[in-house]
Amino acid sequence: MESVQAIKQRFEIIGNDPKLNRAIEKAIQVAPTDISVLVAGESGVGKENIPRIIHSLSHRKHGKYIAVNCGAIPEGTIDSELFGHEKGAFTGATNTREGYFEVADGGTIFLDEVGELPLTTQVRLLRVLENGEFIKVGSSQVQKTDVRIVAATNVNLFNAIEKGKFREDLYYRLSTVDITLPPLRERKEDIHLLFRKFASDFAHKYKMPPLKLDESAVAVLQKFRWSGNIRQLRNVAEQISVLETNREISAATLQSYLPVEGTNLPSVIKDKKGDSDFNTEREILYKVLFDMKSDLHDLKKLTLELMQSGSSKVQETNQNLIKKIYGSQENDSEIDFEEEPRTALITTPNKEERYQENDDSYLFAETIEEEEEILRLEQKEIEMIKKSLEKNKGKRKAAADELGISERTLYRKIKQFDL
Repeated sequence: MESVQAIKQRFEIIGNDPKLNRAIEKAIQVAPTDISVLVAGESGVGKENIPRIIHSLSHRKHGKYIAVNCGAIPEGTIDSELFGHEKGAFTGATNTREGYFEVADGGTIFLDEVGELPLTTQVRLLRVLENGEFIKVGSSQVQKTDVRIVAATNVNLFNAIEKGKFREDLYYRLSTVDITLPPLRERKEDIHLLFRKFASDFAHKYKMPPLKLDESAVAVLQKFRWSGNIRQLRNVAEQISVLETNREISAATLQSYLPVEGTNLPSVIKDKKGDSDFNTEREILYKVLFDMKSDLHDLKKLTLELMQSGSSKVQETNQNLIKKIYGSQENDSEIDFEEEPRTALITTPNKEERYQENDDSYLFAETIEEEEEILRLEQKEIEMIKKSLEKNKGKRKAAADELGISERTLYRKIKQFDL
């Protein structure tokens, strides 16, 4: 079994951080087996090195090694890429195609960004992990494959499981052994070593003297957060190598190449929304719609009772319903009901119309057989308001007194019916 130091030299891994060494040790120990491995860590920490180490030290080292970026393949073609397809399986499938699991039979497949896999593909992958079986797209024939799977993710799969975006059974099948790589900000002693390595590589590549950081620049380098980890450090080293003519780099010079922390730079951001994802928003929208439907039904019921039996009795027996629909009546802008309305709709057993004189006003009654007749009643109400306004020459107070309603209620109905 090779030592950790020998592996780091072989794969050009720089650093002596204990967490990094422990991750490499676990990769060396698990390599001779066929156990599935899940590599976790932020974007840019070098997760791709672990599956290469595992494959090179396994009995599959002479077989195929295929790395697949699951997040870079469109959802509509991911099944075809992984499992293959038959001719005519879909538009554009002019030939039968072998998928990665068929090509890599006897070797290793590295599934990077495995958390981006669609749920339907996760079901297919689970079947491969359980019994080595898969079916090509457009086929009904079950095929067998002998593949070692190493997966990697930069997202919290437990959060994805809670949101229904990742299967829990697949997670436990993939994570028989977990290997976590630490972010660069937790490897402060390794940052300068990595920068020197990159500076040396770029000096050789561009045929120029290597960079050298003074003590203050080294302190700035180690203090910086490095959200993009090793990838970001490498990019900064390359920029300075190309652009700076003075090869002695001070803290001020280095600081000019570092982004201001907290600015809106492209970076991998952990999902903090939780309940704000699409499914949750859709559920909230459905709930609002159902509540609106229920409120509308209650409003129809209350309006019908008001028209049938007068408002005083209804207010006493429907206080909770009135508060639910109109809210509390703490100010004058809230809707009120007349204590003893002098204009009311009275249900009669037959379909005759009656008129009754009472304090220069009249009562209009019409039989209400079904709730659908509310629209007809509303039309009658509009006609009554129009006649009263015409009779009183547009004077709202006089018209309200004649109709037996408050002036504010009349004003609201005028706006409601656009009179």
